[in-house]
Amino acid sequence: MDAGSQKATGTLTGKPLLYFTSIFVSLGVFLFGYDQGVMSGIITYAIFIGPYFLQYFHEPTRAQLGTMVAILEIGALISSLMVGRVGDIIGRRRTIFYGSMVFVVGGAFQTFAVGMDSMIVGRVISGFGVGMLSTIVPVYQSEISPADHRGRLACIEFTGNVVGYAASVWVDYVCSFIESDFSWRLPLLLQCIMGSLLCLGSMIITETPRWLLDNDHDAEGIIVIANLHAGGDTEHPRAKQEFNEIKENVLIMRAEGERSYADMWRKYKKRVLIAMSSQAFAQLNGINVISYYAPLVFEEAGWIGRDAILMTGLNALVYVASTVPPWFLVDHWGRRPILLSGAIIMAFSLSMISYSIYLDIALTPTLTVFFVIVYNAFFGYSWGPIPWLYPPEILPLSVRAKGASLSTATNWAFNWVVGEMTPVLQELIEWRLYLLHAFFCCMSFVLVYFTYPETKGVSLEEMDQIFGDASIVPTPFAQDDLEAEIESDGGILQRRVSVEDEELDPLGVSRPSEEQAFINRRSTDKSDRRNQE
Repeated sequence: MDAGSQKATGTLTGKPLLYFTSIFVSLGVFLFGYDQGVMSGIITYAIFIGPYFLQYFHEPTRAQLGTMVAILEIGALISSLMVGRVGDIIGRRRTIFYGSMVFVVGGAFQTFAVGMDSMIVGRVISGFGVGMLSTIVPVYQSEISPADHRGRLACIEFTGNVVGYAASVWVDYVCSFIESDFSWRLPLLLQCIMGSLLCLGSMIITETPRWLLDNDHDAEGIIVIANLHAGGDTEHPRAKQEFNEIKENVLIMRAEGERSYADMWRKYKKRVLIAMSSQAFAQLNGINVISYYAPLVFEEAGWIGRDAILMTGLNALVYVASTVPPWFLVDHWGRRPILLSGAIIMAFSLSMISYSIYLDIALTPTLTVFFVIVYNAFFGYSWGPIPWLYPPEILPLSVRAKGASLSTATNWAFNWVVGEMTPVLQELIEWRLYLLHAFFCCMSFVLVYFTYPETKGVSLEEMDQIFGDASIVPTPFAQDDLEAEIESDGGILQRRVSVEDEELDPLGVSRPSEEQAFINRRSTDKSDRRNQE
């Protein structure tokens, strides 16, 4: 799995390679979605249909079941905080490899659990893997995607998550007809098989060009750029321009020395807070009340046992379908309109779910199913995909993995709180629970309207201009703007820029390094052009 294996993708280049890679790494979030839904279906089956799961684990209480579901978030929270640094050191691709490997181990513990303790251990280990994958896959996605397709590819990635959730629901439904312990062991075993596929595939997918150039694997970097964006031609102007833009940004970041969490917080506090808030409201807006406990929601509304799982399965199909329109809208409408419109409809739907359950009339089950489906559809169109797209695209390369780790950790922290509290609150405040999440939807509307900038069509290297926290010198983006010395050697571009802090001239006087001189030249040239204009 060394950096030199970048030609392993074979004959695929351009958009076929880009979409194949994007869809394949979506297996990482597919596993997240599957593991998110599989346990809720098993628990509902155990409570309302068959005794196998409850008897095996000695009749756990609802609080214990809530812990069994939500403990995965503890592992995910811990690993998501660690993986930012890991992803910077070993690369995005290797992090996906190790994350999927950990997930498989956790799934095996769950599948062959001999008691509550081993099940909890398996859930925590799977959480470690899910935390790694849910952090690094969006970073990987953003770093291989061109600006005009970045939103679409990120939304396709989220569809993978929802397909995983839907698959878990239908697997649970089919397995509910098995009259043995295999009714809950088989759904847990399937996640090990899918995790193994991702583990094997991560050994052949390409590393991201931005990580390669940031770690001075320039030869491999230009090959990857050419394969992704120029049909494999390293001499293509677009490949050269992309290489130059990324490498120049890398050099500027190095000159500033911005790498630690403290530096990230000091300079990019606004970006980090926006990234974290998007993930926080993705949970506070109520999705896990539906995804984790949808069968219990339907049961509360009058659908009992296997019918509750069936209704959850139908809802999941609509949920999957709702994630498709953003593929075509996010890079045309933009991120803000989708988030704002989604928050409004979600707040209305949650309020109507609450009101329908409060009325407790003959139409309550039908009304509840209808508004749950409406809610899920608009979450899948808005607050589902965008919070996974937004953080990695607004954070600069030097701290992208670290910032994404904080935003993902925020998601898992609130994910855990919601997962732990939902079964308790459903008993304590009943229908009022959905009004609470409707309130958070309204709050998220206000936050987006006043603080979230639009990022559609903006390249990752231009994002500092959107937030007004540009580096030492604005990054030039046109090919003819670049004056760094570049030579062509067998089709591989090599930038001859020193990374030393300073050098001595023949008289022994300190002078700027080539790197700093390059930056200074770019600043001067930019100023001259502005004056001429």
